[in-house]
Amino acid sequence: MKKLFILCLLLLCAGSLFADSLVLYFSRADENYGVGYIEKGNAAIVAEMIASKTGSDLFQIVPEKPYPAEYKKCTDIALTEKNQKARPAYVGDVDVSKYDTIYICYPIWWGDFPMTMYTFFEAHDLDGKTLVPFVTHEGSGVSGTDKTLKRLYKNADVKEPLAVRGTTIQKDRKGTEASVDAWLRCL
Repeated sequence: MKKLFILCLLLLCAGSLFADSLVLYFSRADENYGVGYIEKGNAAIVAEMIASKTGSDLFQIVPEKPYPAEYKKCTDIALTEKNQKARPAYVGDVDVSKYDTIYICYPIWWGDFPMTMYTFFEAHDLDGKTLVPFVTHEGSGVSGTDKTLKRLYKNADVKEPLAVRGTTIQKDRKGTEASVDAWLRCL
């Protein structure tokens, strides 16, 4: 009987340790600041690292209308979307109800989330979940987006974000992976 109790307790603990998790990300390839044209976006690279290390599912937020390949044109559109509080549509969807932990990977555009991320946030209830932000940037850091998540989801457990420069992700994958590993160990 005692062995059965211990086995049940271990199974319950293991279930909480290996709870379902999702890596939700928005990323953009093409021309990027400081590195020129890239085949895979910075957030996509790190999202795949996180999913591989945590066994998480992946869901990419892909805008219905793609952004221009040219950096300047893309940033002009991103600024217009931000100023207009646009909510661009995205392709596909994911049922977030089955996930306890959601890693959220995104670039900082004009000191904020890309507006397509808000489209997703406004369509999904992430309250009660553990939210783990990862940010790519070129000098702006997290830009308060962790606080935005706390404001949007008052009952979520928003963990300490990690912010890495996109140029670092593109030019130093081993260093980026070491940063991700250290961050994941601290969560």
